[in-house]
Amino acid sequence: MRSGRIPQLRTPGVMAERLGVPLHRVLYILRTREHIQPSAKAGRLRLYDEQAMRLIREELARIDARQTGRKGELND
Repeated sequence: MRSGRIPQLRTPGVMAERLGVPLHRVLYILRTREHIQPSAKAGRLRLYDEQAMRLIREELARIDARQTGRKGELND
């Protein structure tokens, strides 16, 4: 990475806080979506970049959309 920028890496907890969701939702996505991988590790900590955060946001939106659709079906 020669752009001169220092990458901004985040822990799952920081991502959950920024996305405004409980930590368990972010951890669930990271556990079940193999295409979202950490950019780095620091000891036991897994660190994720901005692209991973976008992917997590998209996955959360998909889950929420499915849940909203199911709730509508149950009420019909």
